[in-house]
Amino acid sequence: MTPGRRYGRALPVLLSALLAATACGPVAERKPQDLRVGYDSLDGALAVWPPRGDLSGDATATAAVSRTVRDWRSPADDRAHLPSSGILFSGRVDGAPVALVAADVPGESASWLLQLTRDGDRYAVTRATEYTDPGYLVYSDVLPVQTAAGRRYLVSARVQTLVGPQDRTLPVTDGLSAPVDVPSCTAVGVTATLRTTESLPRGRAADRLLDLGTGTVDPRYPLVRDESGTGRRALTGLDTCVLAGDRGPFGSIPRRIGDRDAPRSVPTSWPMAKLTVRSLGEVALGGGEAAELQQLSWDTDAGAMTAVVYRPANGSAPVVSPADRATPLQAYQLPVPGQPLVVLSWRATRDSSLSVPPGTPLLVERPGLAVIPSPSRSQTYSLANTDKTHYRSVKPTN
Repeated sequence: MTPGRRYGRALPVLLSALLAATACGPVAERKPQDLRVGYDSLDGALAVWPPRGDLSGDATATAAVSRTVRDWRSPADDRAHLPSSGILFSGRVDGAPVALVAADVPGESASWLLQLTRDGDRYAVTRATEYTDPGYLVYSDVLPVQTAAGRRYLVSARVQTLVGPQDRTLPVTDGLSAPVDVPSCTAVGVTATLRTTESLPRGRAADRLLDLGTGTVDPRYPLVRDESGTGRRALTGLDTCVLAGDRGPFGSIPRRIGDRDAPRSVPTSWPMAKLTVRSLGEVALGGGEAAELQQLSWDTDAGAMTAVVYRPANGSAPVVSPADRATPLQAYQLPVPGQPLVVLSWRATRDSSLSVPPGTPLLVERPGLAVIPSPSRSQTYSLANTDKTHYRSVKPTN
């Protein structure tokens, strides 16, 4: 299942035609080895990503950007495919030349958003974020841009208005928004109003995204689709830099390329859409104050992921577990300070039965939930249903 909405998959008119002969302006004039300027995707008669920026017609700038993209390599040493990539913006931002390229990387089946700045007479890639859905960038409507003045957003021609943090309407000039103060490690909402087009006969009043913050480091793509608005509530009070860390929910399952981990690529557990939260109830440990235990769920390109959040009643920082792929029996290692825990969660039915090793102390035991101390050695837990038994093993944390 592909997270988010991809207009081009639904309507042939939105597929990239790659018809340079019928293009106009800078696209038609480009040299065969240069990147196209803009992107040849249409929504009816509307060019979704036309050339943007005051340098979009500058052949010298286009050639320089193309050379840099041709030399760029992904963390897996794959190169961008220039005929199916495009310069979405080329112009001066805060006085400095900047280019934004939607780079198709076939070897990884991924879309990369490359941000380039000019250094002397050459351009350099200063930011590179990966979206693991091929073609996503040119079928989306809002793309993140980071400048010295703050976060900006590049929007497609479908966007009529753009609302950022604090429900502030952002001025947009030549497709690029004014800078906005996005926190480093806090999620904020971004909402686009989409105009009436062939694929959207009634337009769209609220195309919602979450910006996970400017502390989100490459290659992690900072925007998450939030069509239902549940993600904003799910991340309330959570530090997104912690969530994105190697032991946090979003960063804890590394991507594998071939037979080895690829730590410089976006994690397999990185969120793309459908962030939700549900309460697992209150837990009181060792006679202390009750804390709320929650379960986060989200979609990735590898399927649904979950994690648990422990929110202390005294207002101290929440504690989060690494990610767990969605399975009938969920097992989370929760690093509560001074008392690391294992949380077992499942959908309780009349026929389901949890088994733990003999002598295991159950700090919390109720239908669908068990909390136990983190084991000192590897332990296996099982959930028996009418037709199948599910097993999960947990190893001690370092």
